[in-house]
Amino acid sequence: MSSEYRIGREGEAFTYRGHSLEELQEMDVEEVAELLPARQRRTITRGLGVEQRKLLEKARSREEEGTAKNPIRTHLRDMPILPEFVGLTFAVYNGHSFERVKIEPEMIGHYLGEFHLTRSTVEHGQAGIGATRSSKFVPLK
Repeated sequence: MSSEYRIGREGEAFTYRGHSLEELQEMDVEEVAELLPARQRRTITRGLGVEQRKLLEKARSREEEGTAKNPIRTHLRDMPILPEFVGLTFAVYNGHSFERVKIEPEMIGHYLGEFHLTRSTVEHGQAGIGATRSSKFVPLK
C-alpha cells in the first residue's frame, strides 16, 4: 500500500500526496481530482451527476455558515470525499437508516458509502427440532 496520505507524529500536520489540508481546500475540484485515485478521478472528470452537484453545493453552503447541528442527509454512497467536506457531518443511507459520518482528513479520496456498510452481521441461533432433517436425531434431554 502506497502512502497517499500521511498523519505525522505529534506536531506534524496532515498531508495528502504532498499537499496540506489548507492547500487542498483552496484548490478547484478538477485540481483535486488529479491527486485522487483513478476510480474517484474518473468519477469527477466524467462529470458529477445532478444529485452529486446538489450535494456539493449543499456542503459548500454549510461550510460557509459554519458547522451545523443537523448533518447533511444523502443517499449518495458513491460520492467521492473531497477536501471541502472535511469537518462536515453527513447522514448516509445504508438501505435501512441514515448513519452519521463525520468527515476527517484521512477520508479524502474514499467514497461516502465506505464508512457505513449496507449489510449487518448474521448471528445464527441453534437449529430447533424439525428445522433440518438431521435435527430429528438430536437427543431430547
